[in-house]
Amino acid sequence: MAGHKIAIVTDSSAYIPESASRGLDVSVIPLWLLWEGKSFRDGVDIDPATFYKRLRVAKTLPTSSQPTVGEFVSFFEEVLTRADAIVNVLVSSKISGTIDNARQAISELPERDIRLVDALSSSMGLGLSVLAAARAAAAGESIEQVVAAAEAMRERVNFLFVVDTLEYLHKGGRIGGAKRLLGTALNVKPILQFIDGQIDSLTQARTKRKAIAQILEIAEERLGGQGMMEAAIVDIDCPDEGDLVANMVEQRFSPSVIHRSMVSPVVGTHVGPGAIGFAFYAED
Repeated sequence: MAGHKIAIVTDSSAYIPESASRGLDVSVIPLWLLWEGKSFRDGVDIDPATFYKRLRVAKTLPTSSQPTVGEFVSFFEEVLTRADAIVNVLVSSKISGTIDNARQAISELPERDIRLVDALSSSMGLGLSVLAAARAAAAGESIEQVVAAAEAMRERVNFLFVVDTLEYLHKGGRIGGAKRLLGTALNVKPILQFIDGQIDSLTQARTKRKAIAQILEIAEERLGGQGMMEAAIVDIDCPDEGDLVANMVEQRFSPSVIHRSMVSPVVGTHVGPGAIGFAFYAED
């Protein structure tokens, strides 16, 4: 429909760098960080640098919470003052109640065209699906095509990451299938992935350096001889390592686009400092 404006909504766990979303209509609803009796809007009231500095010396770990139904309703209504429809692309329903609350909010606005996509991932695994939807909307595609773009990207994206410790995932209840590594994780660096929206173990290495090398090998296997179209490297309070991995990806795969980002405080709460993530997909 000519003039029919479609806005994309995601949550703050995506933490898409501004350089990637510039010129696209992406609105971000913040998740909540609950810490020592105070509530912080993820990425709004507390930024990653401040958060990770505090986390390293904290005696208690923060917890997180999704936006309430009422917050979603208000957010949708605000976005709809400048758009005719919304496509939500949100963090995996297998690790967060965010989608459940968004769905309830949508039911309270039955006269508005608001769609929902479960990205079955987080961080830039989610972010790449958000960007696919936003590019489709910017190209003037229909709302069905925008939803399809997000869903198609969800099936293409690989999101691999290495953590320094499973402690944070375990305490936060997001450990999923990686729990089988708990008994052996003291002297290894687990390599994890999202499978059907849950965090699962892939393999492990003795050192971070070897884990990163394995992640790149796995990526090459999954590309199956195809080129790498788009990649995103994220880090949790280890920017030098993140930059090193980004350079390795650039030299080895020469992706058409490569993004470099930190990770939001809420995601960092559940994964912990020292983690490196690598999201990518192959060319058509």
